[in-house]
Amino acid sequence: MKKILITFGTRPEAIKMLPLFQEFNKYPDLFQTKICVTAQHREMLDQVLDFFEVQPDFDLNLMKPGQNLHSLTANIILSLKTVLEEFKPDYMFVHGDTTTSMAAALAGFYSGVKICHVEAGLRTFNIHSPFPEEMNRQITARIATYHFAPTENSKRNLIKENINESTISVTGNTVIDALLHSVEKVKHINNSEILNLKELINLNKKIILVTGHRRENHGEGFIQICQALKTIAERHHEVEIIYPVHLNPNVQKPVYEMLSHMDNIKLINPLSYPSFVWLMNQSYLILTDSGGIQEEAPSLGKPVLVLREVTERPEAVEQGTVILVGTNYESIVKKTNLLLSNNHYYKRMTRIQNPYGDGNACSRIIEFILKN
Repeated sequence: MKKILITFGTRPEAIKMLPLFQEFNKYPDLFQTKICVTAQHREMLDQVLDFFEVQPDFDLNLMKPGQNLHSLTANIILSLKTVLEEFKPDYMFVHGDTTTSMAAALAGFYSGVKICHVEAGLRTFNIHSPFPEEMNRQITARIATYHFAPTENSKRNLIKENINESTISVTGNTVIDALLHSVEKVKHINNSEILNLKELINLNKKIILVTGHRRENHGEGFIQICQALKTIAERHHEVEIIYPVHLNPNVQKPVYEMLSHMDNIKLINPLSYPSFVWLMNQSYLILTDSGGIQEEAPSLGKPVLVLREVTERPEAVEQGTVILVGTNYESIVKKTNLLLSNNHYYKRMTRIQNPYGDGNACSRIIEFILKN
């Protein structure tokens, strides 16, 4: 029996890794599978664990007020040493580009564990953007034994970095597995948050969903985004902009100062995962700097404007399911106006196949592990 340790610490990681945990659990005679959470993000992580009805086997509970990357990295490595010595996994799965993933991979490498990197091979090739995510995923790639790339483009990136092709498997992205499961599940739940959203939102209007949090957009970037949202709201009374505002003060300050007085802009608290899935499904258009939403939204037929200057997910841009607009006021307003006024252009975006997968990424990962 192979012993599997799945390690993550943030909400996006949990969303993308819990379907894999559930898939491994379908084979109890072949795998003993346990979850370790660092709780890099405590509250938002717990919401996802509750939704997927999963209890972690190891909870390092490392989130602390005012923590920095130096202390977080050190604490993850030291705390995981005990878990690795106790469980002695054959494989440790980490995801993507978080500090948890990079530090956990390093801890596993020190303990002689085979490291499996899910969502491997994404690149901007600029170690400062996004920071620290780009460096985190590059470091993890050097440590990993096996690389589960979501797309052929991601695989090519790894091969260019001299990663042995035999260690790479193109699987699609596990976020699509999670989304397809979750869209069905939220149809049958009415938690208080979803009920409140139904009261708040005028579903007879075109809903524009906005999210934003990335460090590279702090300052002038968020000012430009807010100016664009204000203009869109003033010009288009047929729309309602819903903005779950990230808790970071660098986001909250410009957003509330510039947008709180607008009648057709609703600024709300960050949402739990099921509520966000429900809101995505109600939306006409999404503006975001989130990587996960770029991957998810095309499966729901929702066009996305990406509020970043570069993206490590070029497949969606090339395919036409997302448009890169950066934080430039004129670009955001122009592309939003086009999607609101040109129905042919809008429909064309909604019908393009999602380049990130078909919902079977987890089963492909397990097939690979069984052979290795």
